This record gives sequence, C-alpha cells and structure tokens, in this order.
Amino acid sequence: MNECIFCKIASGEIPTNYVYSDENVVAFNDLNPQAPVHVLVIPRQHYASSAAVDDPSVWSSLLDSAVKVARSLGLEEKGYRMVINTGEQGGQSVPHLHLHLLAGRNLGWPPG
Repeated sequence: MNECIFCKIASGEIPTNYVYSDENVVAFNDLNPQAPVHVLVIPRQHYASSAAVDDPSVWSSLLDSAVKVARSLGLEEKGYRMVINTGEQGGQSVPHLHLHLLAGRNLGWPPG
C-alpha cells in the first residue's frame, strides 16, 4: 500500500512519536483531536477497514494494545471510548483499519 498514510506511519517512513508500539500495532496522537485525549491505534499490516479483517488475532492485538495505551495514560478511573469507523457512511476517513481511543471529557451518546 504505497500511498496509505497509516502504512507509512507504521513503517516509520513518516516519522511519528508513537504513544505505543509493538511488532503488530502502533499508536499515536490524532492530528485532529476530537477530545483532549485522542489516540489512533493501528495494525502495522494494512487492512482497508474492519470489514477486511479475516484473522481474529488482529482484533486481539488491536484491542489489547488500546487497553494498554489507556492504562498507560491513566484513563481507567474516569473512562474512555474506543471507536472503529467502517466505510464512508460509518465515518471512516483513512482507508486503513484504525481504532480511536478518546477520553478527557464527557463523551455524549449517541455519537455523530
């Protein structure tokens, strides 16, 4: 995926200060935060969206990493939200699977 910005971030081609990194996942602050804490958690491997994931270990790694980030940022006490948008009508703006970790303010319901 030569043109995928998240693939370039995951590979280190675009320098980014990672909040978290392991062999399968990287996490970094969103450039357009929608809450005081807004971290994107992405798999290193390219999946265009959640609909493209056919390996359950991807979900395990993604969610486990998001919880690790939340713990490292001290978000457990007050709470946080994890969001995965899929497709245009679902609000997905970058065609690479990513999880939004949001916290630091009251998050209303329903969203959007």
